[in-house]
Amino acid sequence: MKQAQAKHKLCRRIGYCVWGMAKCPSVKRPYAAGLQGKNAKRKKLSTYGEMMQEKQKLKAHYCLTERQLRNTFLAAKRIEGRTDENLMRRIEMRLQSVVYHSGFAPTIFAAKQFVSHRHILVDGKIVDRSSYLLKPGQVVSIDAAKSPAIAEAAKATDIVVPPYLDSNKETLKVTVVREPMLGEIPAQVEALRVVEYYAR
Repeated sequence: MKQAQAKHKLCRRIGYCVWGMAKCPSVKRPYAAGLQGKNAKRKKLSTYGEMMQEKQKLKAHYCLTERQLRNTFLAAKRIEGRTDENLMRRIEMRLQSVVYHSGFAPTIFAAKQFVSHRHILVDGKIVDRSSYLLKPGQVVSIDAAKSPAIAEAAKATDIVVPPYLDSNKETLKVTVVREPMLGEIPAQVEALRVVEYYAR
């Protein structure tokens, strides 16, 4: 229980759940933890504070480490086009992100675990790297015969699947239709603020 509360500490601070979970502590207590949390006025953040908060939200939503996010930013910066769009596309096309946003896992943490425990296949082959970057046309699947519990968990999730993914709960397959547009990505994050944080 304490571990779950710790994951949602940021949610209480910003007043809503980073992952949109109905059972998040922020639903009942949309204020910071601690004795003064309920009565304390929400402070207006400085420009730096706003950039830092968006970075923290992005890290939390996708279960990324600081190193992973910084390296993704540097890679996005090298690609032609807007850095904020490139950043979000690269993060969203990670295998664990697709497993989560396709509805194959109830949480991003479960998605990461499914991948690392070798329950997830890409084009019919096991891939156990959460950071594996998918491309349009690739198919992510779960072998129900080998992973019956994971298959049942995938079928039980109730997530709105974004339009760039074609998810089929019956066959337990999701196809990456195309790269996402910035406005279609489910994460409630101002990516430009994250770019500004790293570019400062």
